[in-house]
Amino acid sequence: MKFRLKAFGIHLAASATALALALATLYFGWYQWPGWYVTGALKVVAILIGVDAALGPSLTFLIANPVKPRRELARDIAIIVAVQLVAFGYGVTTLWQGRPLYYTFSFDRLEAVQASAILPEEAERGRRDNPAFAPHWYSLPRWVWAPLPEDRDEASRIATSAIFEGQDVIDMPRYFRPWADGLPALRASLKRIDELAMFTKREQQALKARLAAEGLPSDSANVLYMSGRDVRLIAVVDLKTLEILSIVAPPASR
Repeated sequence: MKFRLKAFGIHLAASATALALALATLYFGWYQWPGWYVTGALKVVAILIGVDAALGPSLTFLIANPVKPRRELARDIAIIVAVQLVAFGYGVTTLWQGRPLYYTFSFDRLEAVQASAILPEEAERGRRDNPAFAPHWYSLPRWVWAPLPEDRDEASRIATSAIFEGQDVIDMPRYFRPWADGLPALRASLKRIDELAMFTKREQQALKARLAAEGLPSDSANVLYMSGRDVRLIAVVDLKTLEILSIVAPPASR
């Protein structure tokens, strides 16, 4: 038993260290709130932890028999580690490709834009036409304004594409502009929680209660709807400075 526990402990420590380093890098670089929530990253993280920090070491505990020939034991552990590395690589790659690159204000809402949503040709066009806002592999999340282009035909084409779940202006860095430039449009888009029809009455009341508990105005036209991957939130805005004070999810969904 002592041999098994030692093998388990070594394997667990190595797996946990590799996992912690990868997740910490992704979290502090891209996935701080609301990044981990709006991208659904916790599902991938849960699988990573289950395979790399639980299943792998547990299998080592089961096969670590002190009477087994060392060559055979090394082979078995190598197979387990190989499977772990494949799962680890897949999970980290998924998180990397899904990292949030932009939080955009467009039309009347905030939306998170993940790296995978920006087509290579759009990224390249952004680097050519609007380099200040173009994505690079090292880009960290940025808050930007994404208005429709002034050309009516192009704006109509983009709007139509978005309606049919095609490319939207928030996926086109060539049109991004500084966050500050969009503040007048943002102010005009602020609503009361009761006006956000995408939330049920119960969710609206719960959101008001949460804002009140945080000491934030809960019955003013000071919120914007915010969306991510299958999630809904609100951003609470200071009416004087237009600074985002808090990003809140309905309590039942968070």
